Amino acid sequence: MCGICGQYNFIRNEPVVPDTIRRMTESVRHRGPDDEGYFISGSLGLGFRRLSIIDLAGGHQPMSDAEETVWVILNGEIYNFKELRADLENRGHRFRTKSDTEVIIHGYKEWGTEVLNRLNGMFGLAIWDVKEKRLVVARDAMGMKLIYYRIANGQLTFGSEIRAMLAAEDSKPEVDPVALNLFLRFRYTPSPLTIFEGIRKLAPGTMLILEGGQYREERWYDYTPTPFSSPKEDEEATHELLELYRGAVRRHLLSDVPVGILLSGGIDSGLLLALMNEEGGPWPAYSIGYGKSFEDDELTDAAETAKILGARHVPVKLDRAEFERSLPKIVECLEEPIAASSIVPMYFVSQRARQDVKVALIGQGPDELFGGYKRHLGVHYGDWWRWLPAVIRSSVSFVVDRLPRNETLKRGVSSLGTLDRMKRYQDVFSLAPAGIIDGLFRGDILPNRNGHELVNYWHSLIPQMAHTDELGGFQLLEVRSSLPDELLMYADKLSMAHSLEVRVPYLDRTVVEYVQRLAAGFKVRNGSRKWLHRRVCERYLPSHILKRKKRGFAVNVVDDWFQSSLNGQLQEMLLDESSLMFGLLNPKPVRRLLEGHQSGRQDNHKLLFSLVMIEQWLRGAGVDGKLVAPPVFHGSPL
Repeated sequence: MCGICGQYNFIRNEPVVPDTIRRMTESVRHRGPDDEGYFISGSLGLGFRRLSIIDLAGGHQPMSDAEETVWVILNGEIYNFKELRADLENRGHRFRTKSDTEVIIHGYKEWGTEVLNRLNGMFGLAIWDVKEKRLVVARDAMGMKLIYYRIANGQLTFGSEIRAMLAAEDSKPEVDPVALNLFLRFRYTPSPLTIFEGIRKLAPGTMLILEGGQYREERWYDYTPTPFSSPKEDEEATHELLELYRGAVRRHLLSDVPVGILLSGGIDSGLLLALMNEEGGPWPAYSIGYGKSFEDDELTDAAETAKILGARHVPVKLDRAEFERSLPKIVECLEEPIAASSIVPMYFVSQRARQDVKVALIGQGPDELFGGYKRHLGVHYGDWWRWLPAVIRSSVSFVVDRLPRNETLKRGVSSLGTLDRMKRYQDVFSLAPAGIIDGLFRGDILPNRNGHELVNYWHSLIPQMAHTDELGGFQLLEVRSSLPDELLMYADKLSMAHSLEVRVPYLDRTVVEYVQRLAAGFKVRNGSRKWLHRRVCERYLPSHILKRKKRGFAVNVVDDWFQSSLNGQLQEMLLDESSLMFGLLNPKPVRRLLEGHQSGRQDNHKLLFSLVMIEQWLRGAGVDGKLVAPPVFHGSPL
């Protein structure tokens, strides 16, 4: 796990400035405190910071073949590199290290860019083909690792984090109003946009290719799930999924340094710990909690799971004062605003885990793959709603619209009535209708637009949805968009702020591609969510754990803190017309959102949290465009 960066003057072929590459590399030192390396040759410069995980002695980068015809920098892990290495050795390739990075070098020499489709792992990488003068920059299929880039004046600048690009230039980037609008709708900025004008991020499964003075962006991962030719029996599917889980966990435990798990009180991380036990242990398990005064605290649940499964439980306690105090600095770590209340607990549990281990597994993925959220019920049963006579739908909608609060239900009823599939999915993802979000902006800020920018960015995914049912199509977009650009993005940034590598076994390509071929009935059945996944869990976890309330990292507690804080400092941000956000937004509709929330008529806390995150971001990293290395707190809340 590492930080990578680079610059390429691909049109004029002017030499890069070595000091620029060194500044870029130094800006991501936190991602790789163990080693650094450079490759500078004429118009190309590559920089690398290493967090040593595999082949501690031989994994120095940038890495090349013996003839120095292909150079690679890699941020990530390739979990099937041993199998690929054996294949390549049979084809005559000779290896000099035991590193997974070297597999990419020889794989590229054998298969070209098709090597990307053979990799099972998480990665952001760059490949320099010396003979062809071709640079390939790519992001992994599931989007677990990020690649940001800027192309201007015939020059490509790229890196694992935005701060690498800002370190390369003196200019201060501006806020992209279209990206800000999408952030307020979805709580994250979808690829390929970033909150910065002119800085983009590769979408999952895409690559940049620069050669011959030109560049193009292509989707290298175009897996199109098709239903199994013979419908799966329940027991057959349960057994197959379990075996895929076992293989994924075995691969993700490959490491030459200590490994642990970030453990919640729920079934996903509980099953993950049980599967880890089949490969060894006991494992250290790190959990976040919020004190005995909170009924929703899950430290007790996580401790019980750890005890049952024989793990060494390490609790991390967080209080409201620390939540409010740490929020601005954590926003700075993220570089882009993310309106997820679990960012604070994620930061602190990663900080504590890094004191003992360099690698931690997390249980992210089953909710998106198997329909674990309430929105999945609406999407799955949405056809029933659209089949109802218009007069019935209209009457129900009329009643729902007049309910106090219940904004989620209101949005669901409205969005599921949309006939166009892609626009319907976009509406389900939205925190509020496009008209409300547009109305927050000053009149001259937004360009002429149709309100469906995200649909446009999803357009290249439509062929992959050709054989999916309604729920499967929605979930494919989740795995390609909201999951990598929100949840996996902040997991990467907040763990790597402490030089901790986080791995996500449930998002192993073998698992994802299998589940995407299953019919919706294996995910949502008789109103029960995550049906098949829970069948596997039943083989390892006692029934009382299976019946626990879904909480993640006790997100409900943090949401409660935030809502309480709307009566204090955070409220002042939303009411103070000198707040930086009001250079872009209109104070009056923001004030109406706050008043509607505080009166009890509406539940606007998610949208208000998004506005607070924007203000925090503008006051910190975003307002002057200077992002330094992430702040590390001394004295974690234990």
